[in-house]
Amino acid sequence: MDLTAQDTAIERLRRASLGSLLALLIQYGLGMGVNLYVNVPKSDQGQGTGAAFGKALSNGPAALAAHTGIGLLLIINVIIVLVLAFRTRLRIVMISAVIGFVSVLGAAFSGAGFVDSGSTSASMTMAVLTGVALACYAVNLYVLGGRRNR
Repeated sequence: MDLTAQDTAIERLRRASLGSLLALLIQYGLGMGVNLYVNVPKSDQGQGTGAAFGKALSNGPAALAAHTGIGLLLIINVIIVLVLAFRTRLRIVMISAVIGFVSVLGAAFSGAGFVDSGSTSASMTMAVLTGVALACYAVNLYVLGGRRNR
């Protein structure tokens, strides 16, 4: 990859990482609000993790539906970050993108588990994994910001 293509890939990755970080912050706030102030309908519980995604979007209170919808968009964005990270071939960024991707997916499934069961451990797992993902995309911004100034 020539220098111009590398610079372009780095800039796109920086922007996508920033988008992931900002979406995660929004998700963190919405998730806290849902956890503290929203009652998940009992009819949404006990039908499995897969059904919980659909029920959260279609039957859930507005805050839960927004949290789920933004989460699905976030998954698309972290896939983009993952692809771009591998295109840059920067080891730390690739590792960070993989850990961030796995953390976001884990948080999504923990969230579905929370909707399905109301389990506080699922909520805690979602919060911790969100924090891990935030750290990963912050690392990307730090590393890529330094490369930008070279």
